[in-house]
Amino acid sequence: MNSAFKHINQGRDLLFRLILTQTKIHCSRQQNIWFQSFSPVSFYCTSSHSTLLYVRSRSSGLCFSDGKCRIDYILVYKKSSNQSEKREVFERNMRAEGLHMEKESSVTNSDVIFLKLHAPWDVLCRYAELMNIRMPFRRKIFYMHRRHKFMSRMEKRINKVRGWLPRKPMKFTSDTLPDLEENESFTAPFSRSRIHHFIIHNKDTFFNNATRSRIVHHVLQRVKYEEGKNKIGLNRLLSNNSYEAAFPLHEGSYRSRNSVRTHGAENHRHLLFECWAWWGVWYKYQPLDLIRRYFGEKIGLYFAWLGWYTGMLFPAALVGLLVFLYGVLTLDHCQVSKEICQATDVIMCPICDQYCPYLKLSDSCIYAKVTHLFDNGATVFFAVFMAVWATVFLEFWKRRRATLAYDWDLIDWEEEEEEIRPQFEAKYSKKERMNPISGKPEPYQAFTDKYSRLVVSASGIFFMILVVIAAVFGIVIYRVITISTFAAFGWALIRNNSQVATTGTAVCINFCMIMLLNVVSPLTEQPRTESEWENSFTLKMFLFQFVNLNSSTFYIAFFLGRFTGRPGAYLRLINRWKLEECHPSGCLIDLCLQMGIIMVLKQTWNNFMELGYPLIQNWWTRRRLRREHGQKAKDGFPQWERDYNLQPMNVYGLFDEYLEMILQFGFTTIFVAAFPLAPLLALLNNIIEIRLDAYKFVTQWRRPLPSQAKDIGIWYGILEGIGILSVITNAFVIAVTSDFIPRLVYAYKYGPCAGQGRAGQRCMMGYVNASLSVFRVADFEKKSEPTTNGSEMFGDAVKFCRYRDYREPPVSADPYSYTLQFWHVLAARLAFIIVFEHLVFAIKTLIAYLIPDLPKDLRDRMRREKYLIQEMMYEAELERLQKEKNERKRRKERNGHHKEWP
Repeated sequence: MNSAFKHINQGRDLLFRLILTQTKIHCSRQQNIWFQSFSPVSFYCTSSHSTLLYVRSRSSGLCFSDGKCRIDYILVYKKSSNQSEKREVFERNMRAEGLHMEKESSVTNSDVIFLKLHAPWDVLCRYAELMNIRMPFRRKIFYMHRRHKFMSRMEKRINKVRGWLPRKPMKFTSDTLPDLEENESFTAPFSRSRIHHFIIHNKDTFFNNATRSRIVHHVLQRVKYEEGKNKIGLNRLLSNNSYEAAFPLHEGSYRSRNSVRTHGAENHRHLLFECWAWWGVWYKYQPLDLIRRYFGEKIGLYFAWLGWYTGMLFPAALVGLLVFLYGVLTLDHCQVSKEICQATDVIMCPICDQYCPYLKLSDSCIYAKVTHLFDNGATVFFAVFMAVWATVFLEFWKRRRATLAYDWDLIDWEEEEEEIRPQFEAKYSKKERMNPISGKPEPYQAFTDKYSRLVVSASGIFFMILVVIAAVFGIVIYRVITISTFAAFGWALIRNNSQVATTGTAVCINFCMIMLLNVVSPLTEQPRTESEWENSFTLKMFLFQFVNLNSSTFYIAFFLGRFTGRPGAYLRLINRWKLEECHPSGCLIDLCLQMGIIMVLKQTWNNFMELGYPLIQNWWTRRRLRREHGQKAKDGFPQWERDYNLQPMNVYGLFDEYLEMILQFGFTTIFVAAFPLAPLLALLNNIIEIRLDAYKFVTQWRRPLPSQAKDIGIWYGILEGIGILSVITNAFVIAVTSDFIPRLVYAYKYGPCAGQGRAGQRCMMGYVNASLSVFRVADFEKKSEPTTNGSEMFGDAVKFCRYRDYREPPVSADPYSYTLQFWHVLAARLAFIIVFEHLVFAIKTLIAYLIPDLPKDLRDRMRREKYLIQEMMYEAELERLQKEKNERKRRKERNGHHKEWP
């Protein structure tokens, strides 16, 4: 008995040591979908319901020629390459690691050789243990939450109401797609010594295809191809063209004659196409677990973030649309637009030199009404709402990410020590120092060299930003020159709308310059690892692209018409060109036009380039193959041949995908006070974007290597920075660009309701006249004096004209000096900016504090499952000790029985 308790205590000690030293075990949803191809005709059980799935034959191109070994990875090289010695050494070392290989020539090009790789069970187990890959450990024990009787009765009543409604129309049901049934299991880092604890129905399907490919890639990154300390890894062989390509295989065709709903999915790729990439399911939720299972956690997190961002755009788009509709409904009651439309006797000064005529203020009637649609009483509310929305979006994304990290076993995942980039190694191979983690010598970059390159890189970014600013300056020059040209244009439509025509053409030219400068890649230093390079490249490219996209918008929002001077004393560029003025109805119409055109054109162009370019490339390849090998030749190609003819994933991985969405997020939040329809345009684009990206990943690109990640990386910090910047810019847009503050000051200080503490539409009577100053035509400069005196339009020669400003009339003691109302408006603008920023930042900080990063139910699940796992491990250890005890007892009995017969 004492011996038994001694063993139990040893078991407890072993249990606690195991809990403290091993990575924590979590519960994750492991999908019950297992599609493999190991033999021509074989069946195996893969789910709790003993579902039998037919394994496709070797003719599909997923196995070796024996029809048994699954192809886990493909390497492609050309026989004519002069790197054959390195390849031979590399392949010999791959065999030494235990990988199985098979070579086969290309059907379309005899110079191209495909090297098929397969990892047997012992190799998978060995490296899965080294890589700490988490595998199913035990079935989850379900338990019911305790609920109050009142809540139970309420749920029953709610369920009765739900019975009359469609049941979860945005989700895929298990009846429609039975292969999407989920099986919740505890997972733990794989260990060969504890292999009997893991759920292994079939060794061929225990490691899914994505995990097998990741293990093989891990092996290839650590195989030597030449004698030397750093002559190691597949990446270096790809960089020196020893191999042309390296990729895991897609799991067969994404199309089938039979529907998923009637005959089931033939493979994961087919299932992804039917329930994700097909346009008919645009309203459905994304199958994130399946995406993660096929493409890996990094791509799964991108689509999870994109889906979350798109879902959060629904309330923003709805509120923005309501603000716009509010402007439409109150248009007939807007006193300002009424006064502008009725001001047929108010003569406005020309907006350009010489060729621009005098105008009636009533000619701006349409523009005043359009301005009211975006600049109305709800604009301030919407700006505050969007600032709070950005904070709520980021805070709830952290909660969503935590849930996904838990479900996908990423809570305790840490990136392993990365290998050195080949470019870094080639540059600094002469200097070495000991790595403090691995204890091995590695190339070393001196401090002075590192920071000198950093300075050069920063200077390159600064220079490119100056190039963008110069391009904006060129657009300004274009606007100044063109408005005079359009004012003297022969076509009356252009001549009468010269300012709008100038703005529209300038925006289109600006868009072309933006897309042209987008191809420029800024200089970067030489980071040591791929993640360091990726973060450095991401930050620099984002800064450049952000300035490139938004510089013209910042100019229109905050500089257009602000520093032009006044009639008779205009400020000029190079003492020649008069700076452009705002439209008589305000500058907001220019900002709205800029944002609308740029947003629509850029999103359309990006969607075309994302899908159109791969489609054209793949179409051209198929056309060439049909011309060379017949109409139906491609259908008979093995899977590796078909995948090789697809386009490889972008060199920068998900960078372009994230960059497009982050720039859109900035465009949606930074100037949203001037363009409330921006969230709606972003929402419509993202609904299309999700399916475009899905179609591209499933059908047009080679299968990317599945890789792990805990979050979206440096992009989250960029999103937080954009959220802070949006508060500042929206405060300035409302205070400076729009007429909200001047109207407010007039209503409370100078209007009919002055001193009464209210500001309705009746209080705005006379605002237009109060916001316009008087100018004497005789005081014009020679450069800006109009060629006509206005008699052909107004009958008599114009002696006085009006312009937007708060200045004294020419007959006053101090002509053209600022009035007291100007200083009141200026003070009110500064006060509004300070109050708005502090109020919104306080609300953002409070919301961020109140919303916890981890949902309460997730925290409770983690605690309970930790407790259950400890109990299971303890019981398993006791069971093992009991078996050992029984075994020793049986041995003693056998030994005692033999002693009776000497």
